[in-house]
Amino acid sequence: MGFLITLRIALRALGKNKMRAGLTVLGVVIGIAAVTTMVSLGQSASGLVQGQFEQLGTNVIVVFPGSRRREGVREGTVPTLTAKDAAAISRECPSVLATSPIVGFGGQVIYENANASPREISGVGADHLIVRNWNLRSGGFFTDRDIASAAKVCIIGHTLVAKLFQTANPVGETVRIKNIPFRVIGVLERKGANMVGEDQDNVVLVPYTTVRKRLYGSEFDNVNVILASARSVAVAQQAQQEITQLLLERHRIPPGEQADFTVQDTAEIAKVLGTITGTLTLMLAAIAAISLVVGGVGIMNIMLVSVTERTREIGIRMAVGARSGDILLQFLVEAVMLSCIGGIIGFSLGVSASLGVTALINSFTTGTKWPTVISIPAAIVAFIFAACVGVFFGFYPARRASQLDPIEALRYE
Repeated sequence: MGFLITLRIALRALGKNKMRAGLTVLGVVIGIAAVTTMVSLGQSASGLVQGQFEQLGTNVIVVFPGSRRREGVREGTVPTLTAKDAAAISRECPSVLATSPIVGFGGQVIYENANASPREISGVGADHLIVRNWNLRSGGFFTDRDIASAAKVCIIGHTLVAKLFQTANPVGETVRIKNIPFRVIGVLERKGANMVGEDQDNVVLVPYTTVRKRLYGSEFDNVNVILASARSVAVAQQAQQEITQLLLERHRIPPGEQADFTVQDTAEIAKVLGTITGTLTLMLAAIAAISLVVGGVGIMNIMLVSVTERTREIGIRMAVGARSGDILLQFLVEAVMLSCIGGIIGFSLGVSASLGVTALINSFTTGTKWPTVISIPAAIVAFIFAACVGVFFGFYPARRASQLDPIEALRYE
């Protein structure tokens, strides 16, 4: 008997009991929908985390000041980093593309009768946009000459443009910070909110020397943080080692002593967070897959009932020449069809559920929006798993049907 004939007979048998077939596939539908939804949401969360670290910059390595000991007593966090350290890292570390010293400052920005309080006013270096992987929407960035002269120039984010200038072009205008006039020479591209909802466009960038000398009134060369960008992801760890070794030598830290700085690679943090979200996704998918097993048990129960109800039909088919393999194939095809139909419906519901949940999360959050991810590999695995469920749980009823005695089957009432 050909496979197409077997498929037609299986479809006809399922069509005679639509309600029972529908209830049978319900467990598979729920299982596939749950797996698809959980995996898609997990990958969406992982994509959100990775996107946030990509917005931070290109292969960014962050150097923090550490603690310093004096006569065995820890003094606590002190400004142990300098702009010369940043310049040395950029000059002497082959794996480093660029660096930018950071000096933070808080205060208001005033333009005519309008004022705003930026989330941060940062003194940065000339290569800051390279390190942070950020572009300018208009205007230009300050140069090494501006840094050397502590020029009173600034770059502002998109949020401050709307607050202070409305529709006017801010480039060339003068704002006041701590009653010191600063000329706006550029506007940053919009970045939006970060993962925790902080507005990344509500910032002002000025030369770090200007913050240190004109806003703080300090002649010291200390900086709060140094940002460095590795040339590629492949050499990020090597760049981190080069920075550590260079700063140990510059700060004259003897072997065995604790360094007065900390070097952190954001790519490693992103990798760890990605591993955590991936593990949670697999765990949720495994929990959701339990419902697939429950659905498989339901298929087995229904197929056993079907074998009992159709005993006389099986006897007639075997009496007219059907072989045991034909009967086995027929019931296996019915079980697999139930699973695959449930898989198609479940995948459709899972896609709809993941889209709906993602939209719901985005409607209640003000931070970076969750990306919409439909996991095609998860769908393929779900279909294969659904077919395997049909074969596994349908084999015993199909084998039982194929081993019926034709004479006893014909006598069955």
